[in-house]
Amino acid sequence: MFKGLSAFPLTPLDETGINEKEFTPLIERLVSAGVDSIGVLGSTGNYAYLTRAQRERVLQLAVQAAGGVPVMTSISALRTLDVLHLAEDAQKAGAGALMLSPVSYQPLTDEEVYHLYEQVNSNLSVPLCVYDNPNTTHFRFSDELHGRIAQLPHVRAIKIPGVPAGAEAASFRIGNLCELVPFRVALGISGDPTAAAGLKAGCEVWFSVLGGLLPKTCMQLTRLTQAGREEEEKAEQISSLLEPLWGLFRQYGSLRVASAIAQQLGFISEPALPLPLLPLSPTVNEQLSSALREITVLEEN
Repeated sequence: MFKGLSAFPLTPLDETGINEKEFTPLIERLVSAGVDSIGVLGSTGNYAYLTRAQRERVLQLAVQAAGGVPVMTSISALRTLDVLHLAEDAQKAGAGALMLSPVSYQPLTDEEVYHLYEQVNSNLSVPLCVYDNPNTTHFRFSDELHGRIAQLPHVRAIKIPGVPAGAEAASFRIGNLCELVPFRVALGISGDPTAAAGLKAGCEVWFSVLGGLLPKTCMQLTRLTQAGREEEEKAEQISSLLEPLWGLFRQYGSLRVASAIAQQLGFISEPALPLPLLPLSPTVNEQLSSALREITVLEEN
């Protein structure tokens, strides 16, 4: 489950609901590309803007369309009670793994976060991925807290937001975390702009927003990077092509950019952005279109 490329697709929606006809083909594209797993209802999947029933329906559609490819889903919510209800729904719907970040309106303490994962762990029969996403949750895990939570029996992966710049610093970060978590717990990188650096430093899986839209390109980058030095030059070439996209991700956020990519490529008919979120401006969309021209050649081959 926690290896290679885990692709995170958008959830196409508008103010009236989910566009099921556009969602299912997104999943089918990922299956055709041969991704290792699929992560629905992540941050780019708009989980925070959907009702419990809508989240259950999205997962049901994904599992049905995945054709046996493992599907992971977020169960994050403000209250532990709601998290437990979402975990129950997800397991009944056939999720292969669950993903949880410590979302809260009030700032959380380390003990409160540990207690959240402890309670959820006690109600699981499938693996759990710890979703470390400080830009969204405003909670910052220490490596020591990661190590403590990783001892819980159902925890099987940690999704970190990125690695420091520089190969030595990245390797030190991953190496330090590896010393604190059990061998059974996989480390994964989720910040797309630092994905190659994270994989080189020892992460086993790339939890990828772009992989949900351009799976072949991201699969190629994942395989080349994990192959080691002999494929390093090819991996760097792909990373260089993707850098203009990463720049837009950094400036405007991955959800807005991913929505615009999906619309430009004809995957969705309108921006998958719940109000008050607004689409990219025409000027930025032109920048995005220019960045996509060379990349889509990789995806089509």
